[in-house]
Amino acid sequence: MNISIFGLGYVGCVSLGCLAKNGHFVIGVDTNPSKVDQINSGKATIIEKDVDTIIAEQKSAGHISATTDNQLAIKGSDISIIAVGTPSTDKGHLNLQYIFKVAENIGEALQHKDTFHIIAIRSTIMPGTCDKFAAIVERISGKKRNEDFAIVDNPEFLREGTAVQDYYNPPLTLIGSDNINAAEKVADLYRQLPAEVIITDLKIAEIMKYINNTYHALKISFSNEIGNICSELGIDSHKVMDIFCKDKQLNISPYYFKPGFAYGGSCLPKDLKGLQTLAHDLYIDVPVIDAIHKTNDLQIQRAIKLIYKYWDKKLGFLGLSFKAGTDDLRNSPTVTIIEALLGKGCDIVIYDKNINVAMLTGTNKEYIDSRIPHLSSLLVSDPEELINNCDIIVINTKEPEFIKLVEDIDNKIIVDFVRLDDAILSKSNYLGINW
Repeated sequence: MNISIFGLGYVGCVSLGCLAKNGHFVIGVDTNPSKVDQINSGKATIIEKDVDTIIAEQKSAGHISATTDNQLAIKGSDISIIAVGTPSTDKGHLNLQYIFKVAENIGEALQHKDTFHIIAIRSTIMPGTCDKFAAIVERISGKKRNEDFAIVDNPEFLREGTAVQDYYNPPLTLIGSDNINAAEKVADLYRQLPAEVIITDLKIAEIMKYINNTYHALKISFSNEIGNICSELGIDSHKVMDIFCKDKQLNISPYYFKPGFAYGGSCLPKDLKGLQTLAHDLYIDVPVIDAIHKTNDLQIQRAIKLIYKYWDKKLGFLGLSFKAGTDDLRNSPTVTIIEALLGKGCDIVIYDKNINVAMLTGTNKEYIDSRIPHLSSLLVSDPEELINNCDIIVINTKEPEFIKLVEDIDNKIIVDFVRLDDAILSKSNYLGINW
């Protein structure tokens, strides 16, 4: 396939060499003549393991070239990969002037091209950038998106120092587009690599690089805070984290990566507080660990705000315990929400098959007595009664029986904190807490 790559910096140079090595004919494009001359002399524009050898070999084989001429590159290619920089501004926003300048250049070049052209953005961009890029191309070229050209987001996940190895051994290949044919053609560039190719919505692809790198930064900071605590206690933090990583069911797994409601129960709040207190006693600052419960509190406040829009309606809560399949009310976020809404004068009823007020004992009873002492007057034993008598149905736990209860409801608002079932997400009367 004939490919043009706009931007011959880090990502562009690696992509240029690796795509050529995979059998494609690749034209590099850059506004800097010295970078163009380097590529045309068979030299890499960056210092990176193995890239210099690949560029030299592929230039000798006639698979790569470089130019400052945008029209020549567009005319000689079917797919253009955008790999220009998107640095941060002083205020933390992305500086998109380079990428939008490329959009203008491509728009001008497409004025003189009659065949369909695919634009794949590899640069790190925020959601919505591809749409703005396409609008610029449309305005300048006079061409129509998805008729004359298509836009694809294809974020890169290359690390400096191991970029070539990462290119040929990616964890996955991600492609976002509103044009499935264009997405499939870009996917064909990566089919031979040993990783799943995921084709998804445009904005999902645009945000993934930020999600990934923010999580990587979080892991480093969390590990360093654990290391600082362990160091003060004379504990080998690497042995601690090695054991931590052996748990593939909970610690290193998808298990807790489900956006939704706040955590609760006895274990997580208690043990988090214990570690925070230990760090405090050791005079160790742990801002990441200290922020965890603050984020959890914010999620509860988000839920209260979402429900309070319907303060003048009868509210029915399905589930009260901190998670499905238990009667444990300790630190249940739902208890906090109901307590707050009752204080604002809301009319509330609750159904939870696991809760029997007469059977509550010990700390569980003490907790609920201090928060909602008149709980028994709010509980109903028949979920159908709750459904029939309430205007707003709030789902707090992922009990299978709740799916059947709400799947055919169209005349009441359903507020879902647990993503009960994907089948109900498209209902017009449905609201999720963060989806």
